[in-house]
Amino acid sequence: MSKQPLGALGSALVPSALATRLEAHPDAQRAFRSARHAFIDGGRVDMQALASSLGVDRTSLFRWVGNRDQLLSEILWSLAVPTLDAAGRAAAPSGAARIVDVLDHFTADLIRAPYFRAFLTREPARALRLLTTTDSDVQRRFVAVVSTLVATEQESGAFDPAPLSPDELGRLLVRVSESFTYADLISGDTPDPERARTTFEYILRPVQPGSDD
Repeated sequence: MSKQPLGALGSALVPSALATRLEAHPDAQRAFRSARHAFIDGGRVDMQALASSLGVDRTSLFRWVGNRDQLLSEILWSLAVPTLDAAGRAAAPSGAARIVDVLDHFTADLIRAPYFRAFLTREPARALRLLTTTDSDVQRRFVAVVSTLVATEQESGAFDPAPLSPDELGRLLVRVSESFTYADLISGDTPDPERARTTFEYILRPVQPGSDD
């Protein structure tokens, strides 16, 4: 497997109906861009207000971008894509160290992103449902990315996930990332990127340069 950009990989492995519409329909693209800008600015994505700003009715807007959950999920993933791509570029070239670095960079960036924290604070129940459930396009894509990352390092001989499969380890690592990213919502703890990295290292045990292992 080639080390292609991680965000694009997730989109390709787990396509969504809205992503398909966005590729083909300028009106859907226009609505999506407007909603995405509002989200990044820290505002609530309101379907009625969005339809009015575009000069259409809600029925047309729903036909273009689906319901609010579908739109928010696609916005969230669109913001995850460059974050994952940057994490992949900054990571170690291979092995467990590469997996740790990708997860570390991605988790830390989410914890520190103001627009993301604003969404979690504003709509905590919806955020957890859209981001952490098995029905979520966002989580399914994240799991696909991490599982493929593990499989790529396994196939190159740089990392062995045994006794787990790449898919099993991928799901576990995503759950760990989620437990730190959403710690304030799940357990009332403060999200801590340094503890997240320590946990990834504990699970994956990357061999350090000069180690006898």
